[in-house]
Amino acid sequence: MKGFRSWLALKERQLEAQSRETAEKTAQYAAQTERLEQRVRVLERIVTDKGMDLSDEIERLRNAPPLN
Repeated sequence: MKGFRSWLALKERQLEAQSRETAEKTAQYAAQTERLEQRVRVLERIVTDKGMDLSDEIERLRNAPPLN
């Protein structure tokens, strides 16, 4: 019975470590998705805003600080 409890404790620790790793990856994917969504919004603004000179807008956005 003691061997089974040791094995069970090991499996619990492995599952906890795997859960932490999964949570970290989920957070990274969420952050990356947010950055990509911000970039798409900027591109949509450039494409749909007909009154602006496109090259000036691209340069202004290129020189702007990141949207974090």
